Formats: sequence, C-alpha cells, structure tokens
Amino acid sequence: DVTGTLKQVAEIGYKEVEIYDLYGKTAADFGALLKDNGLSAPSGHYMTKHIKSDWQMHIDDAKTMGLKYMVNAILEPQERQSFDDYKKLVPLFNHAGEETQKAGIQFCYHNHNFEFQKYGDTTAYDYLLKNLDSKLVKMEMDCFWVTHAGQDPVVYFKKYPGRFPLLHIKDLKAGHRPTQELDARMGLFAEVGRGVIDWKRIFAAAPVGGLKHYFVEQDYCERPPLESIRISYEYLKNLKV
Repeated sequence: DVTGTLKQVAEIGYKEVEIYDLYGKTAADFGALLKDNGLSAPSGHYMTKHIKSDWQMHIDDAKTMGLKYMVNAILEPQERQSFDDYKKLVPLFNHAGEETQKAGIQFCYHNHNFEFQKYGDTTAYDYLLKNLDSKLVKMEMDCFWVTHAGQDPVVYFKKYPGRFPLLHIKDLKAGHRPTQELDARMGLFAEVGRGVIDWKRIFAAAPVGGLKHYFVEQDYCERPPLESIRISYEYLKNLKV
C-alpha cells in the first residue's frame, strides 16, 4: 500500500524520504504522490546493474522527481569477492558521477560492513575514498554498519571532511561483535536511541563530514515497521546536539 504507507510516514512527522523503487508508478506519478503527502525525496538508491545498462533512464526519472543524489545501494556478493573487484568500481563510479552531474545530481556510494575488510594496509572503504574522484562520488555513510564493523563514523568525518552529505541512521543493540560479515545482522537492529550508538557525538561531528540529509532506516523490525520509525522519529526530534 504505497499511498497509505507514505501518508502514515508523513503523519509521523517525516518530511523527506529516500526512494528505492517506484512500485510500478511513473516517476512523475511517484513525485506527485510524495508532494500530495508533503514529502520530498532528496535521494534514491540504485544498483551497479542500473549504471551498466539503463543509467540515463534512471537519471531522467531522478530529475523528474527532483532528486539531488543518486546512491549505489549495495554491492552484490559476486561484485565484492576480491580487492580487484573494488578497484574496478573506481572507473565505473566516476563515470556514473560524471553522468549524474550533467543533470545536476550528485552520485554517492552507500556502505555496509564488508567494505571494512582489510586488504594489506588498507580497507576497501578507505581505498574507495582515496581513489574515487571526490567531486564526482560522495558517500552515504550508514552509521550502523560502520559501527558494526568496529569503526568510528566520527573518525571518518574528520579524515575525509566534506565527503559524507548523506547518513543512514539506525541503532545497534548492545552485545554485538564487530564483524565484516553481512550475514551477522539479524537481531542486531534497534530503533534510534535504543541501542549503543552515541548519536549526539555523531551529529555534533557530522557537519565536518558535510552532512546535508539523513534518513532513518530500520532494516529488520521486532515491532510493526511504522511503530519502529515513529520511535526513531521521536528520539531524533528531541535530540539536543
């Protein structure tokens, strides 16, 4: 129920959403549906298959909906088997960013925890940050996955200032074991403010990272999804930084 869900998201108090799918609607119709509910979509998620096949079509749709960012959502398992696989992403992502910028849209990459696997004296994430064109490709940092991998979001904001215009916000339950294995994720998700992540510290440092928009993301819910995102909204609404 796309229409009903967006209506309830807006009623909770959210003003912005991030798109993953148009659910069979045209870009114009989906954009109108957002507007009817007082919502806007600054950002949308895409896969490498979209970059390689019908990227211009997706750029055109993104522009129709008023997106300012187009984000690579996740790498498929076969796309991240080796360090060489990450090296191959650099020209692909730089090209994707060149094309989006022609439409006034910024390309970004969204992390999970597997990018923090070590390759010699670096990680895949640091390699991408150092080798991607910093103007063509920005980052959408998922603070949960950075923390889950045993890393510190604030360290990255300071190490690569201005590279993180987008954040994903979800919380991590106590008792987790840092890992780069994506399968170790069930049962670790908490609503924002009900886990162990220090959000006041992260938001205080986020301007150094270049923060423009942040999105609550609840991957798995022990409660009904709309109840979970209401809990997160109320916490963030009242957070004093």
